[in-house]
Amino acid sequence: MANLLYRLGRASARRAWLVIIAWIVILGAAGTAFLVAGGTLTSTFSIPGTPAQKVADDLQGTFPDANGGSGTIVFETTTGDTFTAEQKAAIADVLNQVSEVPGVSGTVDPFTTDNQRSEQEQQLSAAVSQLAAGSIELESQQALLSATRGQWEAAGLPASDPAFVQLDQQQALLDQAAEDLAAQQAQVENGQRLLNAAANARTLSEDETIALGTVLFEEPQMGVTQEQKDAVAEAALSEHIAGVQVYLSSEIVQSIAGLLGPGEIVGVLIAAVVLLVMLGTIIAAGLPLITALIGVGVGAAATLSFSSVTEMSSITPALGVMIGLAVGIDYSLFILNRHRRQLRDGVPLQESIGLANGTSGNAVLFAGLTVVIALIALNLTGIGFLGLMGTVAAVCVAVAVLIALTLTAALMSLAGVRVLRKAERNALSRTTDAGTSSGRLITRRASRRRARESLTSRHPIVTLLAGVVALLIVAIPATTMRLGLPNGASESEESTQYQAYSAIERGFGAGANGPVVVVAALPEVEDEAALTALQAAIVDRLMAVDHISAVVPVGVSDDDRTVLFQVVPSEGPSSESTEEAVRDLRTMSTTLDKDLNVTVGVTGLTATNIDISQTLADALPLYLLVVLGLSIILMILVFRSIAVPLIATAGFLLTVLATLGATVAVFQWGWLGSVFGVHDPAPILSFLPTILIGVVFGLAMDYQLFLVSGMREAYVHGHNARDAVRQGLRSGRTVVVAAAIIMIAVFGGFAFSEMTIIRPIGFGLAVGVLIDAFIVRLLLVPAAMRLLGDKAWWLPRWLDDVMPDVDVEGAALERRHPAAVAAPVGHIDSAS
Repeated sequence: MANLLYRLGRASARRAWLVIIAWIVILGAAGTAFLVAGGTLTSTFSIPGTPAQKVADDLQGTFPDANGGSGTIVFETTTGDTFTAEQKAAIADVLNQVSEVPGVSGTVDPFTTDNQRSEQEQQLSAAVSQLAAGSIELESQQALLSATRGQWEAAGLPASDPAFVQLDQQQALLDQAAEDLAAQQAQVENGQRLLNAAANARTLSEDETIALGTVLFEEPQMGVTQEQKDAVAEAALSEHIAGVQVYLSSEIVQSIAGLLGPGEIVGVLIAAVVLLVMLGTIIAAGLPLITALIGVGVGAAATLSFSSVTEMSSITPALGVMIGLAVGIDYSLFILNRHRRQLRDGVPLQESIGLANGTSGNAVLFAGLTVVIALIALNLTGIGFLGLMGTVAAVCVAVAVLIALTLTAALMSLAGVRVLRKAERNALSRTTDAGTSSGRLITRRASRRRARESLTSRHPIVTLLAGVVALLIVAIPATTMRLGLPNGASESEESTQYQAYSAIERGFGAGANGPVVVVAALPEVEDEAALTALQAAIVDRLMAVDHISAVVPVGVSDDDRTVLFQVVPSEGPSSESTEEAVRDLRTMSTTLDKDLNVTVGVTGLTATNIDISQTLADALPLYLLVVLGLSIILMILVFRSIAVPLIATAGFLLTVLATLGATVAVFQWGWLGSVFGVHDPAPILSFLPTILIGVVFGLAMDYQLFLVSGMREAYVHGHNARDAVRQGLRSGRTVVVAAAIIMIAVFGGFAFSEMTIIRPIGFGLAVGVLIDAFIVRLLLVPAAMRLLGDKAWWLPRWLDDVMPDVDVEGAALERRHPAAVAAPVGHIDSAS
C-alpha cells in the first residue's frame, strides 16, 4: 500500500492542476446534486419497533389524522392584563391564516376551545340543577302517591278497586322516571368526572394572559417539510398584534440554519492560528484548511443530496461537517508535516511529496479507515437514524482521506518550498556548513527536550496512578447519567422556542410541554352513556397514576372501540417523574384489562423520546464491547504486541468514562452552565454516548498510532525499551499536540453552536480529544510502557507467524528510497 500511495502522491504532484480541477468539479457536482435532489431534514427521531412507535403505527388505520404532526403558537399579553376582544379577534385571524398554509390540516383557536369548555361547565351545572329539581319533584310525587295509597288502604278499599290499578300505573311511571333520572345523574356525574380530570389541561391560562394555539399538520412530524414550517412561522408572525407577544414552539422553527455559526467559525480560526504558529507560513497553514473545507463541502453536499429518499435528521449533516472538518485538517497536516521535514533534509520536491504520501499518507489511510470502521459500526446498534449518522460521518471522513492523499499532494507541488519558513528556504540554498549549523540548533533544542522529558518521566508510577485517579474522579458524574432528547427548554434563552416553552410552563405547568397520548382499546358498549361511563372509569385509573396532572379524552373511533386520551404529566417531558409516569401507565394495562376489559398503549412525542433513549441505552454496552474488541485486534496487528493494545484500550476506556463524566457535570448537573449556554440542565443527549465512543475511538487510535509506532520502530531498530519510548514520544509529540489542539478548537467551536442539539456533542468530542491526547496518550501510555519495559513488546511466536505484516509506518518504502531520511511516523523536529 505504501508503494501505491507513493505513486499516487507523485502522480498528483506532477498533474497538480488536473487534480485540483477534478476536486473542484466533484465539489460542484455534489453541490448541484444537493440543490436538485436535496430533501427535507427533520428535527425529530424515531426507532421502528419501540412500544410508542408500535402504538402510533396501529393508530394509522383507526385514526389517520392522529399521526399528523403538530406545533404550538403561544400568545402572551405584554402588559399582564387579560386578552381584550380585539386581541382575541386578531389571534383568530392569525390562526385562520396559518390554517390556509399548504400542508396544514387546521388550527385550534384557544379561545373557542376555552368557550366550549365554559359552555360544558355551564351545561353540566344546569343539568345538575335540573336533575336536583327533578329529584325533588319525583320525591314529592312519590310521597303524594304513597300517601294516597295509604289513605285508600285505611278506608278499606279492596286491592282490585280500579283506583288501585290507576295508582299502580302511576307508580310504574314514577319508577321509570326515577330510573331515567338515575341514569341521567350517572351520565352527568361521569361528565363531571371527565371535566374535573381535564381541569389542568387548558388552552387559556387561569389569569387569561397566555393562550395556546395549535397547528395541525397533514403529515407526521418527521414528514413536515422545512418550507411548511417556514410558511407557518411567516403566517403566525405576519401581523403585529398590539399588546401581544407571539412565540413559536420548537416543532415549528427548528432547522439547520445554525449549522455554521459564530462558534464554529471561531473554532476554525483558532485552528488556523495553531497551524500558522506551528508551520510558520500562511501558505503552509492555509493548505490543510483549504483541503478540509473542500472535503467537508463534498461530503456534506453529497450526503445531503440523499435526504429526499431517506429520513435524515438535522443533526446528521452537522455531525459529518464537525468530524470531517477536524480530521480533514489533521490528516493533511500529518502529510504536510512529513513533507516539510524531508524538504529541510534536502529531499527533492517531487520525491518528498511521494515519500510523504507513502509514509505519513499510509498512516493517514490506516487512521482514517479506523475512524470509518468505528462510525460504520454504529449500524450494528440496529437504530436507523444513528446508523445513518455514522454512515454520513464516515463518508465525510473517507472524503477527507482521499483529499489528503491527492489534493494535498497537488497543492504541495504548486506551493513548492514556500511551505517552509523563510529561514528554512534560505538554509536550503546555503552551504553544508549552514546545514551543520542548523543541525546543531536542532540538537541543542533536542537536548532541552530530553531534559524536560527526564523531568516528567522520573516517576512513571506516580504519573500513572495520579492520571488514572484524576480521570476516575472526573468520571464520577457519569454514574448519574440520564439519557433524553432536547426540547424547547434546551434552546437559547433568546430563542422563540425557549420563550414558548417558558410561557407554557408559567401558564399551564411544565407538563403541558410534554403531553402523553394514551390509546385505550375498549370492549363493545351498548350506547353513548355506557361509553361515557367507561371513559370516566378509565380516566379515574389514569388520574390515580403518580405524577399525572390532567387527562382529557380527545378522540373516539367510529366504532366506539378506541379512545384517545391526552395525559398531561405534572413535570416537564425530560423529568424523571414523567419517565416514571410513562412506565406506570404501561404497566397498568394488565389491571385495566382484568377489571374493565380495556387495554392501553402509550405514544406521543414524549413517550417516543423516552423509548428512544431507553433503546439507545440498551444498545450502548454492546457497541462499547464491539469497539473495545476492534481496538485490541487493530492494535495487535499494528504493533505486534499484546500489552500495547491492552494499554491503549484501557486508556480509551478511561477517556470515555472521564468524558462522559465531564459532559454530565456540565449539561445534566449544570456546572459551568453559563459558559456553555446551559440554563436548564437536562438529561444527556440520548445518542451522545454512542457517537462519542465511535468518534473518540477512531481519534484515540490515530494518536496511539502516531506516537507508539515511533516507539515500536525505535525498539525494532535496537534501542532499549526505555529509550524507544522516549524517542517515539519525542518524535511524534509535537505533531500530535498540534493536531489535538486543532481538533479541540474545531469541536470546541461546535460546543457553542447555534444548534442546541449539537452543543453537547461538540463539547464531548473536544473534552474527549483533550483527555485522550494530553493525559492518556502523552502521559499514561508512555508511563505504563516504561514500567513494562521489554514486556510491552512481547507477542507469542505462533501469533507472530500467522499475522500479516502491517507496515503502517512505510518503513519498507523508506528503505527502497534512500533519499528519504528514515524517521518514525509523525516525526517532527523543533523547526516545525
